[in-house]
Amino acid sequence: MRANQISARITGVLFIVAAVTAVAGLLLYDPILKSADYLSTGAANGNQIILGAVMELLLVVSAIGTATTMFPILRRYNETIALWHVCFRFLEAIVITIGIVSVLSLLTLSRAYVASGASDAAAFEPSGTLLIAIHDWTFMLGPLFLLGINTMMYSYIFFRTKLVPRFISTLGMIGAASVFVCALLVMFGVIEQISTLGGILAAPVAANEMILAVWLLAKGFSRDALATGALSRHSLQTRLDA
Repeated sequence: MRANQISARITGVLFIVAAVTAVAGLLLYDPILKSADYLSTGAANGNQIILGAVMELLLVVSAIGTATTMFPILRRYNETIALWHVCFRFLEAIVITIGIVSVLSLLTLSRAYVASGASDAAAFEPSGTLLIAIHDWTFMLGPLFLLGINTMMYSYIFFRTKLVPRFISTLGMIGAASVFVCALLVMFGVIEQISTLGGILAAPVAANEMILAVWLLAKGFSRDALATGALSRHSLQTRLDA
């Protein structure tokens, strides 16, 4: 039981780290992703861009961490969904990593442009446009599309088992559906990801992660639900051994 509560608290810390590093990374990328003159401003703010990449690498580690620390708990109640959750979380991390590589490649392109004397922007812009597009697509597929799937899976198990209060798991499922819809709207060009409507659709899942993180740090998983899960697993093992 004590080990389960330690896992709960580690999961809570990792959710907070993921949220902080995701926001920090996006803000630090501004000179190279938001500037009209990104070929020059990227090189001029190289250390800031690299720091943003480090923040996103921490996001990748923390995202995988939440899946692996929750897996031993979730598998007691639904091993198939628990395994799917780990796999899809790893896929989310891979997509985010591709986005990191695209930004760092864009920084290399910017430095090459400045080193050449910044005299022929037309020769560099097609590559820059492609790298920015790769980042934008990964930024949508990871933090929206795959995040929605991942959140729905663990929230569903939480809802069925009452490992955390029902209002948290309900908010998680609402947030998962909302952010998934947001991803589809962005994919089909109906809305911009960074927009008022996009922010509204993404807000419930962000709120769920922070509320869940605080709850896990303060209370951990429900001891009654953990005891029930352990009993059910023991009964199943006894039947299999028989």
